[in-house]
This record gives sequence, structure tokens and C-alpha cells, in this order.
Amino acid sequence: MIDRDASWVASAAGGQLVAGAAGGLGPRRAVVDSREVEPGDLFVGLVGASADGGEFAAGALEAGAWGALVGPHRAEELAGHASGAVIAADNTLLALQRLARAWRRVLDARVIGITGSTGKTSTKDITRALLATQGLNVHANRQNWNTEIGLPLSILAAESGVEVLVLEMAMRGEGQIAELVEIAEPDVGVIVNVGPVHLELLGTVERVAAAKAELIRDLHPQAACVIPASEPLLDPHRRHDIRTITFGEGGDVQLADFSPPLAEIDAYGDRISLELSFSEPHNVRNTLAAVAAATALGIEPQGRIEPEFSSYRGEVVELEGGVTVVNDCYNANPMSMRAALDHLAGSPAERRLAILGTMAELGPDSSRFHREIGEHAAALGIDVLVTVGEEALAFGEGFDGESHAVATPEEAGALLEELARPGDRVLVKGSRAVGLERVLA
Repeated sequence: MIDRDASWVASAAGGQLVAGAAGGLGPRRAVVDSREVEPGDLFVGLVGASADGGEFAAGALEAGAWGALVGPHRAEELAGHASGAVIAADNTLLALQRLARAWRRVLDARVIGITGSTGKTSTKDITRALLATQGLNVHANRQNWNTEIGLPLSILAAESGVEVLVLEMAMRGEGQIAELVEIAEPDVGVIVNVGPVHLELLGTVERVAAAKAELIRDLHPQAACVIPASEPLLDPHRRHDIRTITFGEGGDVQLADFSPPLAEIDAYGDRISLELSFSEPHNVRNTLAAVAAATALGIEPQGRIEPEFSSYRGEVVELEGGVTVVNDCYNANPMSMRAALDHLAGSPAERRLAILGTMAELGPDSSRFHREIGEHAAALGIDVLVTVGEEALAFGEGFDGESHAVATPEEAGALLEELARPGDRVLVKGSRAVGLERVLA
């Protein structure tokens, strides 16, 4: 709950309280979808290119919302008829972001901001579990609430008494990480990696690195940044006035030994022992980033780490007939696709099948990236490849084993029923827009 009254909420948002009592308790959280409104919520009517969410404010208030943050015209309509607080703001998105920044300052929690081309959600989940294991009160984004809308909603869902905010930060283009840093004001900035994503908008991996490095550029002088030890693309963006911690082979925090479930980590020459509930190589590496972030806050983690990973990220599903499916269909790019295939190839199974959908936003070299992933799957000895969608056909061009091409996730699901045998292990992976979760529907 935001334990501040309506006057504070309006002022923090840069808006005007036009209806409702100035005193009393504040809202328990903010929501932007009127269908999700519950008693005590602040409904924020965002204005888009073709729609004004403020038109649903009256219904939200009738459903028990604490109040509504809307444009001046909508606020005028609601004034005198509203059952809760009505706050007017010229730009409701900016007002939401201002309110979140103000609440972050009231909480006075330490903030870890995490971005990267791949693995940032899993790193966020691991970091949250790592810090919670040490007895800290930790709050993190729910699922993928990591955008200019989702991040402020995540902050506003934090309760008084939270000690650490772990906030994932997403980007699609230049300036977006900077926008999120301005809201969250991180004490530690983590860049998990840099790779060929969003090339449709940014064009080159160097520009991707620069966009991610807005996190480093905009950290306050007392902050710390965590970056991979072997990422030369970030070298031009390092700052000498903040502490930089590197992770991975040759870094300040690196893996000394991993004999599942025990991970021995060398941190600045000291040994940290963790028991991990996962063994995927990419998540073990993400753990190094999480440990580095923890040490930046002066915390040396120990014990068992058992994160609750967000949906569709390496979720293991056991099907009838002894078939294991790894449901990793939330997103895909060349880096994460290679990592997932590597893990599939190293997992015990009678046969290994890969159901792969399009990797989106790769620009003019998209076909080449897809073909190279097919070649990688072939080199790993993947037994069967199923491609989903027209752009995904290029996977098959690089794969010299048994392959099948289908148009939709539903067709892939039907084909899987025909192909799967007891003891098989199946990877399902593609960009979110493909909807590969429907393979198992």
C-alpha cells in the first residue's frame, strides 16, 4: 500500500486533486487495465494514439477503485460523481512515472536495475531469490513488467518496509533504458550481456550495446555497475567515477567449480558456496551476475537458491508417455536460442527434438541468423527439427537431419503427438509473437 494520502499522490504525480478527500490512506497499487481493478487500486487512464483509457475510469471507480488518474477533460467529467479520488494530469503516463519515482524515494530501498539482450528476466528471478535467502525483504517486477509502463507499476506495487527493489529493464530502441533509469534511480546497474537483438530498429550490435549502456551512463555517482568480463562492446561506455564489477571467466566474480547442485564462486578472491535448484549453463552464468549485484550492496550470499522463474522460461513439462518438454517460448534471439539448444544437447534423452519459431526483430540478416541456428542444431546432433512459420523455414536450410515445417503452433502440437516417443526431450522456443505456448494447448 502507498501509505500517503490523496494530496501527496496528486502532487507526486505532478497532477491536481479535483475530487475526493485529501486525507486518509493511499491506494494499494496502480493499474492501467480497468478489468483488473480491485478495491483500493488507483486506476490510471493512459492515453494512446487511438484510445483514451480515461473513458473506463467511471467503471473502475464503481468497481471500488481508490481513485483515478486521468486527463483534465475526463477528470472534469468525473468530478462531483466519483466515489473516490480523481486526479487530473496532462500526460497520464508521465504522471504514473513521476509517482513511481516519488514512491521509490519514500521506500528508501536499494535498487538493482537489470538489462541485457537475453536472460535479464531469469537474472532478475535469481537475484530476487538470492537476496531473499539472505533474509532481506525483496520486491521485483512481476513476470515481464519491465517497460515504461510495467516498471512504474512494479514500483508502485511495493510495500513499505521493502529493503531491495530488483527491477528488470527492457528496451526496443535508443533512449528507453534512460527513461527507466530516470524512474528507478538504481544503486546497482547490471548488464547481463549484449547481442544481436532489436537489429530491425538499431541496425548494429554496437548500437544495441550503446542503448543498453544508457544504464551505465545515467547511474548516480555513488552507484555501481555489473558487466560481463568479456564484453568489449561495453568498454567504451565504462565510467571511471563509479565502481565497476565484472563477472564471468576472468572477472571479479567467476565460477570456480560447479558440481550440481553445488556452485563454488570466486568473488574477489573469496569463496562463495551456493546450492542451486537449476543447472542450465546460461542460468549458472546469470547467477554470477546476481552474486556480483549482491556484493555491490555489501551482501555475500550463501545457502540454497531456489528461484521461481517467470512463465515460459525453461519450464519443464512432463507429458504422458514419458516425453519431457522444455517450454522456453517467451522469447528468442540468436544468443538465447544457442544456449537453449546447447542445454537440450547436453540433457539425457533417447532423442532430442527442437520445435523452433521465428526469432523476431533481426533486420535484413534475419535469414542468415536463422540458418546459422539450424547449422548449430545440426552440429549438436539434434535428432528432429520442427520449424513453425514462414520465416522459421530458414532454420531448416541449415539443418541436415530429419526436419518438418508447419505453419502454426497448433500444427506443431499435432505433429509432436505423432513424432514423440518415450524418453524424448523436446525444446519449444521462439519469439513471443509466434505464440508457441499453444504447442502444448
